[in-house]
Amino acid sequence: MPCVAAAFAFISPRLAIIVVALFSDILSRAYDSWFLPLLGFFLLPWTTLAYAVMWDVGTHRVTGFEWFVVVLAFLADLGSYAGGQRARA
Repeated sequence: MPCVAAAFAFISPRLAIIVVALFSDILSRAYDSWFLPLLGFFLLPWTTLAYAVMWDVGTHRVTGFEWFVVVLAFLADLGSYAGGQRARA
């Protein structure tokens, strides 16, 4: 499953979130409710996906280096918004 999710993540992080939500329970284990993944789907898809994967990889907590990966995903989300604004101008 992780390889398929990674392949879909290269195409689109939102597509990867849909695949992960349909075929595994990573999102439901990483997040307490359905609201945060849904909000993340629309606003910060890379961050939502990275947090769920990093939570599932280790000790079912996000600690240490795992936060670095989540922050990189957050920066990728911010970069995609900034890149979209630049392309429109």
